[in-house]
Amino acid sequence: MRIVIAEDSFLVREGVRQVLDRQPDLEVVGVCGDLPGLLAAVDAAGPDVVVTDVRMPPTSTDEGIRAAVRLRRSHPGIGVVVLSQYAEPAYATPLLAEGSAGRAYLLKERVGEPGQLAGVVRSVAVGGSYIDPVVVEALVADAVQERRSPLAGLSRREGEVLAQIAQGKSNAAVGAALYLSERAVEKHINALFAKLGLTSEPDVNRRVKAVLLYLAAHPGAGTPGTGAAQG
Repeated sequence: MRIVIAEDSFLVREGVRQVLDRQPDLEVVGVCGDLPGLLAAVDAAGPDVVVTDVRMPPTSTDEGIRAAVRLRRSHPGIGVVVLSQYAEPAYATPLLAEGSAGRAYLLKERVGEPGQLAGVVRSVAVGGSYIDPVVVEALVADAVQERRSPLAGLSRREGEVLAQIAQGKSNAAVGAALYLSERAVEKHINALFAKLGLTSEPDVNRRVKAVLLYLAAHPGAGTPGTGAAQG
């Protein structure tokens, strides 16, 4: 079984290589440290499985996930194991968006466990899948929180309008930022107020309550220049 390893940390890369090379049925046929190198190694070596870091140059953001998505379309027979130190739904969700077959998301801390990585590699090579239990817990918690959030019922545009309001912008400024007329902004605001259950009540500012709901769901957001905005 032929494997390409993509990892920008030399120590991690060599550790993964040694773990896999100890297996008599596994052969590492290429190593690289960035996304372009990974894609070139796939074309040159024709591996059965790619083991890739979630973050690599050139941007060190989500190269491993983008590689997995791209390979599903260009090389559907290649399995991909994404290694990460982050139990983040933001990475796992796009990895599995087009199906879990031949895909795995494994925390790097598992690499040192005897047989763990090798077993996952063998599984994705034949169309199986594996998601680290810690990541599964994070995915479930994220889904539960999303269902509970009153913001879940907002349309994409309503969410964008609310995000602009949370920055302290007037309706006119929101319209300028989103290329909407002020009247259109008012319609979106009234719609999101209704969806959030913010009816007209004496002494209650619906705009402020909507912003508080938004900030509760997005702790890092806020009006520019405030502590909330600076995170």
